[in-house]
Amino acid sequence: LLCAAKFSPPLKQAAAKQESNEAKMSAIFKDAAAQALRRNVPKGAQFWSRALPAINAKNNFKDSVPNVDAAHFQPLGTWSPEKLNQSRAENPFMMTWVPGKARHSVPNMTHGEGVYLYDDTGKQYLDWTSQAVCANLGHNVPETVVEAAAYQMRNLPFTYGGIGITEVRTRLNQLMAEILPGDLRAAVYPSSGAEANEAGIMMARRFTGRQKVISWYRSYHGATANAGAATGDMRRWYGSDNVPGFVKAFNPFPLFFKPGGHHATEKEQVDAALAMLEEQILNEGPENIASIVMESIVGAGGCLVMPDGYMQGIRALCDQYGILMHVDEVMVGFGRTGTLFGFQNYDGVMPDIVSCAKGISSAAIPLSMTACNSEIMDFFEEKPLGWGSTYQGHPVALAVAYENIKYLLQNNVVGRVKGMAPLFEACMQQLANDHPCIKQYRSIGMFGCFDVQEMNGKNPKLQHEAAHEAFLKYKEAYLKQGLVGLHRYPHIHCAPPLNIKEEELIDGFQRLDRALYVLDEALGFETEDRPKAA
Repeated sequence: LLCAAKFSPPLKQAAAKQESNEAKMSAIFKDAAAQALRRNVPKGAQFWSRALPAINAKNNFKDSVPNVDAAHFQPLGTWSPEKLNQSRAENPFMMTWVPGKARHSVPNMTHGEGVYLYDDTGKQYLDWTSQAVCANLGHNVPETVVEAAAYQMRNLPFTYGGIGITEVRTRLNQLMAEILPGDLRAAVYPSSGAEANEAGIMMARRFTGRQKVISWYRSYHGATANAGAATGDMRRWYGSDNVPGFVKAFNPFPLFFKPGGHHATEKEQVDAALAMLEEQILNEGPENIASIVMESIVGAGGCLVMPDGYMQGIRALCDQYGILMHVDEVMVGFGRTGTLFGFQNYDGVMPDIVSCAKGISSAAIPLSMTACNSEIMDFFEEKPLGWGSTYQGHPVALAVAYENIKYLLQNNVVGRVKGMAPLFEACMQQLANDHPCIKQYRSIGMFGCFDVQEMNGKNPKLQHEAAHEAFLKYKEAYLKQGLVGLHRYPHIHCAPPLNIKEEELIDGFQRLDRALYVLDEALGFETEDRPKAA
């Protein structure tokens, strides 16, 4: 014990030293192993040899001189019908919502006069739908519009919105502030209705910090990505169905059922539709929904006027859950329904965002507008909108719209539409009564639509189906009677230019009347004691 006590400290020191040496050796070995591993890693991560595909080189004619037809340097209006048809056959172009070959059956239009168009054979057509419900002043542009466009083109045809602001931008913006109801203010001026809706959707998402957008199945909002995704009809299927963040809902007019039940009163129908919408809002999460987008009067889907209380109910739901109400006025804005904007047909309803196009320039030039309330406008004073376009606020387009809107105001076009509305609806009702192929009609201002039915009362064309022979015969008769317009079967739209005269309006309905006899017969309805179909 004494020896152990005597020699214990040196032994402990030796042991400690040995442990220290072992630790050092261990660290050296670990470091050496790590270095070896690092040296070896690159040897296992060399790139693979791979040959890139070779270009299938084609001549891009960089050194050639284009062979341009000398006829291009002749003034517009001088090519013969034969020359036009030959060029069209040799230089194909695409159509949009119909196959490209449909261009061969579209007439070559040469000029317009009032509500009429003329083709290269001299045939006259009454424009029964103002083209795509946009040529609201027909086909004679007011001289003030022509002069304003020429003035702007001579002085300053273009400035990019973030580089220069033209006088006409400031003047049009003031005019819009004066005619838009409440605290709505024009925010941006894109080139198309789809772009106006894109801007409105971005505005709602940025303002609320939310992403989801609710819209109707029976709707159309444009063909760009978000506008196409907001669209409810079959045009969404071409490429917009997979855009995230869009939710579809039924408005009070689904095709095959009635909210509230078959025998529901209008109030019960409205209450059921709103209850269904609120449940959908709750299931999607109100805190996730930026806006509800809707046409104030559904256009291509059949001139659907919402029943009393429905739009007011949507406004109330939006207020309750902090959702923005975005009203699409692309088709009916600027007077089509007998009010300046379609939403003004619904008492007490003020949207947060409004998108317009078509009537803002009466289609004389591409232009649209997105407006918003003052709270949204103030929000973006310190933040970028996050949406833009090269031609947003194009000076020439603004000049055309500025003079067009002043013409509408100076000539009381909106009041004139309201005054013509009773005659328009009387003609609609008469044709619905006279033709068994017509199930029902709807009408507001100078905008109307007939719904076609089969003999058994069924819908003769669902949206995924091609138009059958009866509609082809009807369209042929429609053209034969000297009408031209938009066709969205099983709906038949009536939307002539807003400056149509009474006798022209009656004449248009008489032409349509004769074409509808062909549709009656083609669908198999009894036509005894009726005038012979054209």
